[in-house]
Amino acid sequence: MKKTTKEKVTATRGARALRDDARYLMNTYKRPPVVFSHGKGCYLYDHRGRKYLDFLGGIAVNALGHAHPRLVRVIRREAARAIHVSNLFHNPYQGPLARRLAQWSGMDRVFFTNSGTEAIEGALKLARLYARQKSGESSSSSAAASAHSGAGTFAEAPGGTRTRILALENSFHGRTFGALSITATAKYREPFAPLVPGVEFVRFNDLEDLDAKFDSSVCAMVIEPIQGEGGIYPVSAPFWQHARKLATQYDAALIADEIQCGLGRTGRYFAYQRLAGLPDIVVVAKPLAGGLPLGAILAREPFASTFTPGLHGSTFGGGPLVCATALEFLTTVEEENLLANIHARSAELRAGLVKLAAKFDFIRELRGEGLVLGLELSVEGGPYVAEALGRGLIINCTHDYTLRLLPPFIVTARQVNEFLEKLETVLAKTRRPAETPAARVVARRPERAAEAHAVAATR
Repeated sequence: MKKTTKEKVTATRGARALRDDARYLMNTYKRPPVVFSHGKGCYLYDHRGRKYLDFLGGIAVNALGHAHPRLVRVIRREAARAIHVSNLFHNPYQGPLARRLAQWSGMDRVFFTNSGTEAIEGALKLARLYARQKSGESSSSSAAASAHSGAGTFAEAPGGTRTRILALENSFHGRTFGALSITATAKYREPFAPLVPGVEFVRFNDLEDLDAKFDSSVCAMVIEPIQGEGGIYPVSAPFWQHARKLATQYDAALIADEIQCGLGRTGRYFAYQRLAGLPDIVVVAKPLAGGLPLGAILAREPFASTFTPGLHGSTFGGGPLVCATALEFLTTVEEENLLANIHARSAELRAGLVKLAAKFDFIRELRGEGLVLGLELSVEGGPYVAEALGRGLIINCTHDYTLRLLPPFIVTARQVNEFLEKLETVLAKTRRPAETPAARVVARRPERAAEAHAVAATR
């Protein structure tokens, strides 16, 4: 079929972009030779005009798909008004967006950031500041105490300082130094060591280990209600409840990292809402502004009130264009009843994936909730991701063995069926990698069973 002039121009631009990327970009991503030129709904199109069903959604960012008309309308309107106004002044959308987020979350106040990792950094600062103010420390005494404390220190630091931070094994919280310090996976951490001191990792869903490591020196515990990059592992209700109890007992902050699993993805506004007990601080980002960069720290009043002018800030966080777009995203989720759609499509996806598990014995387990699902394999998942891309399907593999599915909230029943058909072909046609010792170790981990859907029982 003869290409149009527009198609030829798009193809030429794509080829040029690939050359420039190879020559001028830092080598931080391993990318296939595909340039996506535009998208519509749940589909993306590359520079050659090929169509792809997008079940990754920009890694949980494009919750309303691509070029959603309501978001496009707001972005065009606000771009013609004011893209950026310094945070030294008010803009029309920060306050209304903060109010809506407080209503959704049960928190009291909001601080806007550029990204999820920046929100994590601010949340850690807030937790340490709260602990310092509660203990009545001066800055000088805290600095002296910090000089004596470090990673691996369980005892309370000199002078009563509460600076230790607990996170979970298998966690992922971001790429900046503070976020990386509470990210457990060695491959992310080790090239940049030494990191921020005073962090301990608790075994996932292990109440005894949590008891052993949570004491009066802890200022915060950070939990992903569903671990995303770590392989789609939901935290257990007993573990969350015990963490909430200990945080209250020691007056420490329980921080929920909802960057990937929050803002509707599970079929609830927030993933922690399936659990008993509110967190003290919540961090969000990915889908908040529908693809524009925006994150937020949400906090209960006792913690939020410790921030006063001059203690924290952000140049770009919460500009008028991104906040207006985020307001439209939240409104769209409500007015179009997308939580109900998430529940319905999740049920269809699960049913289809369980049937596939009965056909392919290298599928070990299905985990997750709503539209954040992980299909764990006993073989490496990378070849299946590559095969899927070649067949017009976008997914990815996290933690080496888990195919991660993050479709947009607007996905239809027809698109779920299309996905299941494509995935079955991918699973059947991909040359099966050898099962590795590492895969067998992953499959034997005792915490895998926690609130996960074991597909082996369906065979």
